[in-house]
Amino acid sequence: MSMFADIPVGVGEVYSGERIRWQDTYVEFGGLRVQYKFELVKVRKMDEVVDGKITIIGPDIKDLEPQKSYSLGIFIEVAGSQVEEELEGVIERRIHEYTNYIEGMMHLNQRYDIWIRLSKKSFEKGLNSFHIIGKIYQRLFKSELPIIEKIQITFITDPEKVKEMYDYALKEYEKRDARARGLKDEEVDAFYGCTLCQSFAPTHVCVITPQRYSNCGAISWFDARASARIDPKGPVFRIEKGECIDPVKGEYTGVNDVVKMKSGGEIQRVWLYTAFGYPHTSCGCFEGIAFYIPEVDGFGIVHRGFAELTPIGVPFSKLADSTAGGRQVDGFHGISIEYMRSPKFLQADGGWERVVWVPSAVLERVKDFIPKHLVDKIATEKDAKTVEELKNFLVAKGHPIVKRWEEKAKAEAAAKPVEEKALPAVAAPEAAAEMAVPVSVGVVGGFRIILKNAKIRAERVKIVREKGK
Repeated sequence: MSMFADIPVGVGEVYSGERIRWQDTYVEFGGLRVQYKFELVKVRKMDEVVDGKITIIGPDIKDLEPQKSYSLGIFIEVAGSQVEEELEGVIERRIHEYTNYIEGMMHLNQRYDIWIRLSKKSFEKGLNSFHIIGKIYQRLFKSELPIIEKIQITFITDPEKVKEMYDYALKEYEKRDARARGLKDEEVDAFYGCTLCQSFAPTHVCVITPQRYSNCGAISWFDARASARIDPKGPVFRIEKGECIDPVKGEYTGVNDVVKMKSGGEIQRVWLYTAFGYPHTSCGCFEGIAFYIPEVDGFGIVHRGFAELTPIGVPFSKLADSTAGGRQVDGFHGISIEYMRSPKFLQADGGWERVVWVPSAVLERVKDFIPKHLVDKIATEKDAKTVEELKNFLVAKGHPIVKRWEEKAKAEAAAKPVEEKALPAVAAPEAAAEMAVPVSVGVVGGFRIILKNAKIRAERVKIVREKGK
């Protein structure tokens, strides 16, 4: 008999990756429409946990008005003789996996940024109470992580209680992150990988190092090491570093080998500390995005909770579409907030000296880790809402990026006379170098123009297709 025989909907890995659109949603918890939401796991002593207890503080699912968004706190307390405090982040991240095992439920993100949807179909089938979801969690946790001997779960929907616990949760996350700081990538012989999000991004492999947290911000190197130890066949695994090919970009032979295998050959190389070339892939649960702004040759950072437009006129959701899915896209880099505190943060791209715009809420959280001479030179949404305003701010504040513009302009000016030097009128052989220029015509098709030993100056070029060709 299945351990989910009494559950009104299906439960299993087959439902992972299910996307629930708003029109098919019965209720939504968290997400952009709600300010306060969280999921938190705490390790307790054996006598502090009542095994199997499920508590709901506030209205249950069946008592909520449909087609609305609500605050939600998921607070799980676990105990066991082998359960250690360093496992909290690992257990917590499994909430994402187990929620997606439930037919008609979609879970994205983590920690203080959760986004959950319940479909109309599953509600109609009888999935109308957190008691049911709690039972599923408890059975999955105990089945897949048998070191958990006792587990009690509290669901909070009362907005005031969620807000109260939200502040407590933030302090717990910070304490957990602080424990992981200090260790350097060069000091360990192995990194860790995570494929927990492959149900949404099949080619994504998260590489977790001491100085590069998981994109979701929920798993440190210590968390990953503990997870791989207690669940060696689980989604978190050890990666032998191998040879360091490039210490600045962060390329390792061992990482390349594992990522190639785990991505089914789609991703061949990874540079851990840059947003260009072969950047680390992104799933969909990243806390923030580093995005390149070509007009200023610098990076903007935007987090999931930012509801306004970025200076390039695009919101987080649109940038996320360009970043997620397990792809390597130059200039779009999914990151965690904790990675922004790392000395390896965009190391190959110039680090914080290349960052020009960050939402004030995030800047406040990481300002103690930004070089002091840069803190007031980085614009926020209060300083610049357009690229032009951003340029003016950077010049007025003397951001280092301005010097970069000046040096680039000087280099271009120095190269210009050489480029414009007239060529002697000497006949060139047919074997001389040639340049091919693809020219698009309409939606599909095109011509290929080959220029041989030619220097062309034109204010305007017009190409017209001849009739019948």
